[in-house]
Amino acid sequence: MSSPSGKGFNAFAMAQQQFDKVADYLELDQATKELLRWPMREYHFSLPIRMDDGSVRVFRGFRVQHNDARGPNKGGIRFHPQETADTVRALSMWMTWKCAVANLPLGGGKGGVVCSPHSLSMREQEALCRGWVRAVARNIGPVTDVPAPDVMTNAQHMLWMLDEYEHIFGGKYPGLITGKPVGMGGSLGRTEATGYGVVFTIREAMKELGMKPAETVAAVQGFGNVAQYAVELYQRLGGKVICVSSWDEGDQKAYTFRKKDGVDLAVLRKMTDRFGGIDKKKAADAGYEVLPGEAWIEQDADVLIPAALENSITGENAGKISKRVRLIAEGANGPTTPEADHVLQERGIFVIPDFLANAGGVTCSYLEQVQSNMNYYWEKDEVLGKLDVMMTSAFIAVSDTAKKRKLFMRDAAYTIAIARVAQACKDRGWV
Repeated sequence: MSSPSGKGFNAFAMAQQQFDKVADYLELDQATKELLRWPMREYHFSLPIRMDDGSVRVFRGFRVQHNDARGPNKGGIRFHPQETADTVRALSMWMTWKCAVANLPLGGGKGGVVCSPHSLSMREQEALCRGWVRAVARNIGPVTDVPAPDVMTNAQHMLWMLDEYEHIFGGKYPGLITGKPVGMGGSLGRTEATGYGVVFTIREAMKELGMKPAETVAAVQGFGNVAQYAVELYQRLGGKVICVSSWDEGDQKAYTFRKKDGVDLAVLRKMTDRFGGIDKKKAADAGYEVLPGEAWIEQDADVLIPAALENSITGENAGKISKRVRLIAEGANGPTTPEADHVLQERGIFVIPDFLANAGGVTCSYLEQVQSNMNYYWEKDEVLGKLDVMMTSAFIAVSDTAKKRKLFMRDAAYTIAIARVAQACKDRGWV
């Protein structure tokens, strides 16, 4: 919905600011602070790719490994034209906390390539995937660093990457990467996992707030994988979703699509491209109001689900949130700035922070990793059942900490995550 780093916005500075606040609260020693507020390793590389027209273009690629005290690094690979090293650093740090708050035996990593897949042929995308793996093949692996899909990457990209890795090392290593196609080492339920995980946490929050899903209205930002499956499960619980939003590649801006009596997921999916972009004309013909991109945040709803990119709820627009809103579930990574957090706290809005709300993706990735490494695969219901149990346990742990220590949910989640990682570093004798 927005670039990874909007004007004047630095995701890594924000991630460090969030960390520093909790590090002071936990009274971490200086060495532990220094270790955890910076990535342990970074790889920056150039990828020369021969294009279909015979020319060669050089793309910038990254892999950042924030901390692996609790286990192998884990995190997605983004293809985005406005990707930056600082965005990747921030996301790798958030992945460390996300894995820790979900109590997974993993650390945090993130990767990216500065490119727009929209303007690349499938052959060019394949060359980019294989080039990325060649650049970091000796620094990733099933027991060191396990990548996954992220913004504008998918199962096909992961399979090309896996194939290249297996060519280099001469064996079969399905545990190298997650988000693979089902039948090629991928897990059933992975597609739904992040969106469903968001709604599992919403369900638990509603129990605490005395809200009944069937009596609630939600407004959603985004219409990619996370948003679509969050809408699907939310509606299955009986709730009503009145709007979604999506990025229009042609206009280079976002639009909100509203239907006050509730969006029809099946209808919207038929007019959506593979990147989650909704056809404006078809939507209007189907009775949807086409509103500006930020309109989602102003809707008269009980629940807001930001499920697009970072920096979506800011100090400038937080004041536009309807007085009716009681709950915000962050499906996206880093959608709320610290300035906006202050506004939401003052308003008494219950916020399920990103690295708890959207941990369903990495939790199911962990389940895929386990299945791949033991070469034994579970049925979909078993995967989603395990996901529900793990997400519910993580939510309850954070909520209990928030109540016990009188903390905002984000601070409670950080407190649990950072304490777990700091303890692992101490137990290993690093600090």
